[in-house]
Amino acid sequence: MIKKNSKMKMLVIIGILAFAGAGIFGCSAVQVRRADADKEIALTDKWNDEDSRLVAQEMVDDMFTFPWMKKFKKNHPDKDPTIIIQRITNKSHEHIAVDTFTNDIKRAIQRSGLAEFVVGGAERERIRRERMDQQAHSSEESAKDLGEEMGADFALSGTINSMVDQLGNKRVTYYQIDMKLINMQTNREAWNGQKKIKKVQKRSAFGF
Repeated sequence: MIKKNSKMKMLVIIGILAFAGAGIFGCSAVQVRRADADKEIALTDKWNDEDSRLVAQEMVDDMFTFPWMKKFKKNHPDKDPTIIIQRITNKSHEHIAVDTFTNDIKRAIQRSGLAEFVVGGAERERIRRERMDQQAHSSEESAKDLGEEMGADFALSGTINSMVDQLGNKRVTYYQIDMKLINMQTNREAWNGQKKIKKVQKRSAFGF
């Protein structure tokens, strides 16, 4: 009986040591390093930050080459068009940080120097509440007047769609981004842009 108990204790100790050793080994195998934020690091075929930045820049560049821009400058030689983003909807099969993509579009437009931006939605409502608050609590000289907002000339909206095709050990993920620019005065579509991305991923021994 004593020998049996000793043997059981020994097996338990060996098991604990093996588990602890595996944990130590697993922790020691993890390595973290800093990477350049502007460098693409694609670990999967999913939408990533580089897709967001490149698509935003290419679509904005394309938007400003369409005839609407020349027509606007001809009719308003001393004014840049003002743009508001209405909504960009993610209809793809995966979660996409739409806010990040929207901000990339805003930066691309502002960086171009060809148009001005006006805020909308919840952000606009917060600014309006702040302006109303100033009427009651700020000095007359510093309080911003009501009814002096700059109205948008054009509204920008878009969708992100995707399809996945898989055969054997290969998977192709296809993204299509559609955007349009609407004239706020006439409701006419001034620009319609489209960007397609196709990514191929080969299955490893551990699967996709």
